[in-house]
This record gives sequence, C-alpha cells and structure tokens, in this order.
Amino acid sequence: MARTFIEQRLIIASHNPGKVRELGELLLPWSVEVVSAAQLSLPEPEETGLTFIENAKLKADSAALMANLPALADDSGLEVNALGGAPGIYSARWGGPEKDFDAAMVRVNEEIGNNPDRGARFVCALALTWPDGHSEVFEGTVNGALVWPPRGERGFGYDPMFLADGDTGTYGEIDPEKKHANSHRAAAFRKLIDACFPAA
Repeated sequence: MARTFIEQRLIIASHNPGKVRELGELLLPWSVEVVSAAQLSLPEPEETGLTFIENAKLKADSAALMANLPALADDSGLEVNALGGAPGIYSARWGGPEKDFDAAMVRVNEEIGNNPDRGARFVCALALTWPDGHSEVFEGTVNGALVWPPRGERGFGYDPMFLADGDTGTYGEIDPEKKHANSHRAAAFRKLIDACFPAA
C-alpha cells in the first residue's frame, strides 16, 4: 500500500518553470505549499538513469535529501515511432545546453524526414520521495501524432508539434485546463493522487 502524503510543504524538484507551474496547478485542491528546487537553489542532479522512472526518482531523492522536505519530480519526454523511441529520456538534451525546444522540434522533424509514420507518445514518470528515502513512483502516457510546422504558443517543450489522439489542436493550442485533464502528466498525476493523497 502506498504511503499517504500528509505534509503541508512539497518541493517540485525541477528547474523547468513550465513543469513547476503545471504540477503546482494540479496540486491546488490539496492546499499544499509548493516550492521549486530553483527557489531553494538546489542543484540539478545529473540524469544518469536509463528510464523516465529512474531519472524522476533520482531528482526527487536528491531534492528530498538536501532540503529535508518531501519532493516530487517529473521526468518526461517524447518518444517518436519513426526514431525508434528517440528522443525519449534525452528529450530536453535534444535542445542543446540551452534546452532550446524550437531547435529540438526542428531536429525531430528533420530526423523523421519522409517517413510517413508520424506516430509519437508523451511519457511522464512522477516520483514522490520523503526525507527518510521512501519513494512512490507512477507513470502515464498519451498517444498522438506529430505535426509540422509547430502550432500554438501554449504549453512548453514539444507541445506545439504534438497532437494527442482525439484532439483537434496541439498541446500548444488547446486550453491548459484541457491539457491538464488529458496529458501524460495528468495520467501519472491521477495515479499519484489516488495512491498517496487523501480526498480533497
């Protein structure tokens, strides 16, 4: 049985303002005080894991240990059928040292080339770690297809080129509330809430 989260304060173990904002908004019903790793000046650990879950746990473990507070970390990325699952866990790194996702989207599109298979999926792993080292991990996915050129100014990362199955707009175009309800992060988050958070 998963451990119940009863604390009042939680670190979002990320320096990505988009992720921090999304996770903070998802946590609003539980009145948890959310603080980011960047706000606490915590260093970003090197992501040496081979899976999304390993990297999420690595980030949550590091933040919880350094700040002596529970920490929630997300590791997520885009898996492209035509690229054998790449960029996968290297999704942010495809944007170079500056994490330039405009450049990363161009690279993905160029590497797909004329391949007619535009299928892709977003994967999100969430790890919640307490200062005593206990962790709970969850994973969510959403399938879709890639569009070119990118569309929309909302979201972050690869959102403007990802069209989820059943949607008419990319994650860069649709209302954030709709994305929150149906995204890979939302799918993982629902599992986390069902397992670890009392009813709001």
